[in-house]
Amino acid sequence: MSQSPSRRHPTLLVAIVLSLVIALPALAGTVPPKGTVAEPPRTLSDPPAPGQLIQPAELARVLADTTAQRPIVLHVGIRNFYKNGHIPGTPYYGPASEPEGLASLKKALQKTPRQRAVVLYCGCCPWTDCPNVHPAYQAVREMGFKDVRVLYIAKNLAHDWTEKGLPTIKGER
Repeated sequence: MSQSPSRRHPTLLVAIVLSLVIALPALAGTVPPKGTVAEPPRTLSDPPAPGQLIQPAELARVLADTTAQRPIVLHVGIRNFYKNGHIPGTPYYGPASEPEGLASLKKALQKTPRQRAVVLYCGCCPWTDCPNVHPAYQAVREMGFKDVRVLYIAKNLAHDWTEKGLPTIKGER
C-alpha cells in the first residue's frame, strides 16, 4: 500500500497550503499587487430602475411625434460606433467612460433646464454591461436631472435599433 503524498512529504503539503492561503486573496483581486494602491470597486450607486429604461420602439415613437417636446437624446459611446450608425439628431460628446467624454457631456447639459427629459445610449453592448452609459446616467442624475432614461439595448445598437428598421444615420452628425 502506498502512502499518500501528505504522509511522504508533510512539509510540502504545509508549503502548498500556506502558498494558497497567501495567494488566493491576490488571485481573487482582494489584495492589490505590492507597491500599488487598491482602487475601490466600481459600483453604480444610482443604477437605472426599470422605469428609467426606454424601449427602442418607444423612443422611435417619441422622436417621431412632432407635437411633443423631444427629449435630449445623447450618444455617450465610442466615436466609431457613432460614425457607423446613430440615432438622427443625437450629438456626440465622447465616451462617458473617459474623463474627457464625461466632462464634455456635463458641459453640453450645463445650461439645460433640469426638468427636460434626457435619454442616453451607447450601443456598443448590452446596456447592463456598457462602460459608457452607466457613468453618463449617474453624472446626469447628479447634475439634478430627474427625467433621465437609458435606451434599453439588449445586445447592441445594430441589433436592437438599426436591424429593426428604426431611423439611423451614418457619419459625424
